Amino acid sequence: MNFRMTTYILGILLFFEGVFMAVPTAAAAVYHENELPLFAAIAGFCILEGVIITRFKPTNKKLFARDGFVIVALSWVVLSLFGALPFYFSGTIPNFVDAMFESVSGFTTTGASILHDLTPVPKCMLMWRSFTHWVGGMGVLVFIMAILPLAGGQNMYLMKAESPGPSVTKLVPRVRQTAILLYAIYFVMTAAEFVLLLIGGMPLFDAINIAVATAGTGGFACNPEGMPYSPFCINVITVFMILFGVNFSCYFLLLQRKFKEVFTEETKIYFCIIAFAIVTITLNVRHLPMFQSTGEALMHSSFTIGSLMSSTGYSTVDFNQFPVYSKTLLIILMFIGACAGSTGGGIKVSRFIILFRNMANELRVMTHPRQVKKVRMDGHQVEADVIKSVNVYFAVYLMIYVINLLILSFDNLDMTTNFTAVVATLNNIGPGLEQIGPMSNFDVFSTPSKCVLIFNMLAGRLELFPIVLLLSPATWKK
Repeated sequence: MNFRMTTYILGILLFFEGVFMAVPTAAAAVYHENELPLFAAIAGFCILEGVIITRFKPTNKKLFARDGFVIVALSWVVLSLFGALPFYFSGTIPNFVDAMFESVSGFTTTGASILHDLTPVPKCMLMWRSFTHWVGGMGVLVFIMAILPLAGGQNMYLMKAESPGPSVTKLVPRVRQTAILLYAIYFVMTAAEFVLLLIGGMPLFDAINIAVATAGTGGFACNPEGMPYSPFCINVITVFMILFGVNFSCYFLLLQRKFKEVFTEETKIYFCIIAFAIVTITLNVRHLPMFQSTGEALMHSSFTIGSLMSSTGYSTVDFNQFPVYSKTLLIILMFIGACAGSTGGGIKVSRFIILFRNMANELRVMTHPRQVKKVRMDGHQVEADVIKSVNVYFAVYLMIYVINLLILSFDNLDMTTNFTAVVATLNNIGPGLEQIGPMSNFDVFSTPSKCVLIFNMLAGRLELFPIVLLLSPATWKK
C-alpha cells in the first residue's frame, strides 16, 4: 500500500470538496439565509485541511490495483463524512447518522431520503443535496483527474475502481484527456437540460436543482410538492434521465461521427427494455383512477420507467399503487439498471448480457463437449477475466443482498419494504415499495439498519469491490 499517496489524494479531495461548497454558499448568499457562515466555515476548513495535507508531496507516486480500490473507497467515505456536516451542524438533520445517510445518498446518487417535509429546509441545503448528485454522478476522482495529473498513466486504476461497469476503457490515449472529455460531455448535457427546463417554464432554482440531479441520476426533490411541473418539463426530464443512463462512450463516438459504433449491443438492449416496459406498463395502468387518459398514463409510466431504469429515483405518481405486474416489472428494472460507463446505477445491462451469453455457452458445451465457442459482444470476444469478474460480482452481490435482508428483518417491517429497501440502496435507485414508496422515506428504519443501508449505497455506487476490499484485513497488509 502506498499510504503517502493515499493521504495526498485524500487531501486533494478535501480541497475540492471545500471548493464544491461554494455552490450552496452562493445560494445562501442569494437567498439571505442564516446558513451562509456555516457553509463558508466548513468550506474553509476543508480547503485548509486539503492545503496542509498536500504540502507534503509523496516521492513514490506509483499506484497499483489495490491502491486504486482503497483510495476510491476512502475518498467516498471522506467525501460523504464532510458532506454531512452542513446538515448536522445547521440542525436540518440533528441526528448524525441521518445526516450521513442523506449525504451518502446524495453523493452516491441514490436519492433515498430521511426528510419528511422539505418546506422548512433552507434553499442552500436543498442546493447542496442536489449538487452532491452532480459531483457523485461522474465520479469525484474522475473530476480531480480532469483537473490535476495524479500519478501518470497509473491513475487508470482509480478510474477503473470508480467508474461503473464490468470494464473501463480510455476514449483517448491519456487518462486525463479521457476524464476531461467525459466531464465536458457531462457539463454540456446538464446545461442543455437546464435550458430546456427554463423554456418549459420551470422556476430558475428548480431548474438548476433538477438538471444537476438528473445528470447524476439522483432523485432528491427540491420542491415540497414533488414534481409539480408542466408536461413539457416532465417529458424533458424523462428523456434526459434515459440519456444519462447511456454509456458516455457512445456520445464520444457520436461526436467522432462513428455512427455505426454508437449503438452498441448494450445500448440497443437498454432501449429495447425501456420500450417494452413503457408499452406494457402503460397498458397495465391506464385504467387506474389516477390517470385521466391513456396519454397521461403513457407520460407518467415513461417517467417512472426512465427514472427507475436509470436509477434516478424521481416520481410523479405513487407507483406503489400500480398493479402487481407493473410493480414486479419495475423491481426487475431496478436490478438491471443503466448501461456501464453511465452515471446510472443497478447491476448494469452489459453484465446481464455477458452472464446470459456465458450461461448459454456453458449449456452448449454440456451438450457438445468438443465445441469451442467464445462469448462475444459487439463482434469482439469477451476476455476470460471479464467473464470471471462478472460471475464474482453476481456472487458477491447475492451474498451482500441476503445478509442485508436478514439484518433489516430485525426492524420487524414488512417483507416488501425490506426487500425493496435493499434493492433501492444497493442499486442506488432511491424509492422502494410499501413503507419506503415514492411518497414515503427511509426514516422508518432504525439507526443500525440505516448504517447497513449507508454501506449498501456506497457499495452499490462503487460496484461492490472497493468497499468490500476496504473491510478486508488482507488489503492492509504490506
